Amino acid sequence: MRIVLVGPPGAGKGTQAAYLAQNLSIPHISTGDLFRANISQGTALGRRAQEYMKAGDLVPDEITVEMARDRMSQGDAAEGWLLDGFPRNLHQAEALDAILAEESVSLDAVLDLEVPEEEVVKRIAGRRTCRSDSAHTYHVEYKKPQAEGVCDVCGGELYQRDDDREETVRRRLEVYHRETEPIIDYYKTQGLVVTISALGPVAEVTERAMAALRREAA
Repeated sequence: MRIVLVGPPGAGKGTQAAYLAQNLSIPHISTGDLFRANISQGTALGRRAQEYMKAGDLVPDEITVEMARDRMSQGDAAEGWLLDGFPRNLHQAEALDAILAEESVSLDAVLDLEVPEEEVVKRIAGRRTCRSDSAHTYHVEYKKPQAEGVCDVCGGELYQRDDDREETVRRRLEVYHRETEPIIDYYKTQGLVVTISALGPVAEVTERAMAALRREAA
């Protein structure tokens, strides 16, 4: 299957993308991974992207589109893929349509993970990260450490990252509503959108998504 995954920050897209891609035996293609791979490998696209990033500017859509085009053309993606973080606006969605038309293939579904805005704020603003190892994360409500403010694994101090603060989260949501949410309506006109609730345990959300995709493919 060829699937686009959308949803607000904090919806659990990265987690669900990994499980869904594994269940469907297709590669998970995320924008973050594309940027990291191209920059670490020193590709022409990676070097161009890094110039913009160093200057504090947004990377132009055309660079992101070309990175995605290159990744989707690789052998492991021949039978399908799951896109996470791309397309992120209408221009990128139109560019993806053009790429698919060139390859004479089409999208199977756009999976929309729906989460109430206040739940997004609670999920992200409640996160705490270990200063010693950022891979160790906790939550003030959902995943409390044994001792308040102390990492269970290494004893490092837990803190709230600047991009996890409520005001930052709300700004990110404003950007999502303005730039990314319109692609949902764009794909609805093509009859591709499947909306599911992203509330509840991870496994339940995954099964909900798989059931919706199975219905879409039937």
